[in-house]
Amino acid sequence: MSAFTTETVLAVRHWTDSLFSFTTTRSKSFRFANGQFTMLGLEDECRPLVRAYSMASPNYDDSLEFFSIKVPDGPLTSRLQHIKVDDPVLVGRKPTGTLVIDNLLPGHTLYLLSTGTGLAPFLSIIRDPDTYERYETVVLVHGCRQVAELAYGERITRDWPNDAFVGENISRQLIYYPTVTREPFRNRGRIDDLITSGRLFKDIDREPLDAEHDRAMLCGSPDMLASLRTVLQDRGFVEGSSHTPGTFVVEKAFVER
Repeated sequence: MSAFTTETVLAVRHWTDSLFSFTTTRSKSFRFANGQFTMLGLEDECRPLVRAYSMASPNYDDSLEFFSIKVPDGPLTSRLQHIKVDDPVLVGRKPTGTLVIDNLLPGHTLYLLSTGTGLAPFLSIIRDPDTYERYETVVLVHGCRQVAELAYGERITRDWPNDAFVGENISRQLIYYPTVTREPFRNRGRIDDLITSGRLFKDIDREPLDAEHDRAMLCGSPDMLASLRTVLQDRGFVEGSSHTPGTFVVEKAFVER
């Protein structure tokens, strides 16, 4: 059996010159946990050209959604950014990944800390009813350079609170905190600085991070992951894995595509 299924592109959205998302059909045999990723790509002359992509859609959707950067000279994204409706794409049959809530110890507040397309796995997690069963409050932080890069912001604040399945949970339990570093905006600064200065907690009216009852997931650039890992460990957080649940987890499988 092939390691991939061939799916069909259903829709494409270009958020900026450097960011786009797309949805595809979904094989009935494809099962995943919210927060996981799979290999995705295109057929090439010699062998499939693939990279790791998180599912941005929840695991109960009939279709799959992915969020990607555009790299002009990237082996995959230089081609993938030009896909159109009805084009074929390859989707790996075996999802995996660290960003699943089973890899975290029980807690009260879940912090989802992301930069750029690292937002993708959290888009599925915040639409998972089980997330809100396990945590009283979910704080989604998305950091970007410019306001236009804050993709999905309107869906998170306007559309999904009205969702028939999880809208009530999102309305009552989700705090969305977008922040940028290079333009004027209501929230300014890098995520690590916002945490260490206390600005994040002041803005959302919550106490500073506490490893006793707070949990965190990280997904983003290498610098962001390294910095936030230090910030959390300095506060007594312990990194978890699929073998040993902890108080925070990091997705290390991909950062730039």
